[in-house]
Amino acid sequence: MGLHADYQTELNAMRQAFGYDFLALALVEPAEQQYVIRWKYATGNLNERFRRIVLKSGKGIAGMVFKTGKSVFIPSVRDYVAASSLFNYPIVQSEKLESLGAVPIWNDARVSGVLLGGFREEHLMTPDLMFALEQAARHGIGELDGKEVASH
Repeated sequence: MGLHADYQTELNAMRQAFGYDFLALALVEPAEQQYVIRWKYATGNLNERFRRIVLKSGKGIAGMVFKTGKSVFIPSVRDYVAASSLFNYPIVQSEKLESLGAVPIWNDARVSGVLLGGFREEHLMTPDLMFALEQAARHGIGELDGKEVASH
């Protein structure tokens, strides 16, 4: 079973366990001057547009989580993002997300990816689901170990 299948299988199982409408994993890729973040795996997606989204550190939801190493919890996109700024959140637009959480995935003490769970209705992302998403990230996904601190 290849690496691709491992990530996809884990995402499918997680989405089923928690009931997300959409669950995606963005991974960091080195670029010439800086890192870029791409959504690599998803389940519950409406289309394949997520694959074309490329973000830089600090841009979009994945970019903010990658840059800060902190989770983003958005119970209502409408309350969090002005309609005129939605273009800054392409994953929200392309997947019609109304409520979501995004957490950093650590590997070898650095942020290597972002796990996003979302719903197409407002207020379905709860603090409990956010905690569960963070716990899943801490356990690691695929080859990503989920460790914030290097173990010696």
